[in-house]
Amino acid sequence: MSDQMQAGTVSITGHEGAELEAYLARPLGDRPRGGVVVIHHLPGYDEGTKQITRTFAARGYAAICPNLYSREGKGVSPDDQAAAARAKGGVPDEQLVGDVAGAAAHLNGLEGANGKVGVIGYCSGGRQAFLAAVSLDLDAAVDCYGAFVVKEPPAEFPLQAGPLIAKAGDLSCPLLGLFGEDDQFPAPDEVAELDAELTRLGKEHEFHSYPGAGHAFFAVERTAYRPEAAVDGWKRIFDFYGRHLAS
Repeated sequence: MSDQMQAGTVSITGHEGAELEAYLARPLGDRPRGGVVVIHHLPGYDEGTKQITRTFAARGYAAICPNLYSREGKGVSPDDQAAAARAKGGVPDEQLVGDVAGAAAHLNGLEGANGKVGVIGYCSGGRQAFLAAVSLDLDAAVDCYGAFVVKEPPAEFPLQAGPLIAKAGDLSCPLLGLFGEDDQFPAPDEVAELDAELTRLGKEHEFHSYPGAGHAFFAVERTAYRPEAAVDGWKRIFDFYGRHLAS
């Protein structure tokens, strides 16, 4: 597989017609391909998330990461945008769903799109990937240690986000969940509760929890990075998308 690609900043239409900055990476070539919407974590639209987006393009997918904090001002640094958004409690759920829908529509409008779109998110983005999957018609979703799907955030936590488990019956697509056994957000008991509820509802899903890994084990720039868990996680992601986003 060739890793030749085009990557750069584009403008897309988000919730209620808002103009959003987004990072798009797409492989060169004309074969039909699925698309992946990458939802960035709470720290924001950063270089690590753009690298993840390029990783999907290297694997043959068109991938896009919308800057969910674009509304915090044009010409403002991503760090300042993220700080402003966090001060407001993060991105409202309705807005997130509209922004992901806009990103998915952009992918499906690209030449060579096969009409299938998956979503993936990390940390707060993991919760938002689950939210998108219970709110939109998608083909695959990956939740990487998304907190507060089952329980409320602690009172002191900056993110204003309610639990989503009551919406599990609306899950529109297969779900892959990747978690660390040493994580507290979500803690193993929350992962088990969500697993049990999806099983009860007959929703297609597969969860994997890694011993010795805590939160953010995919983040190569953090001390939380756990190579063995991350490498296995990437293999599972590519296998999962290969099954559900292929033509």
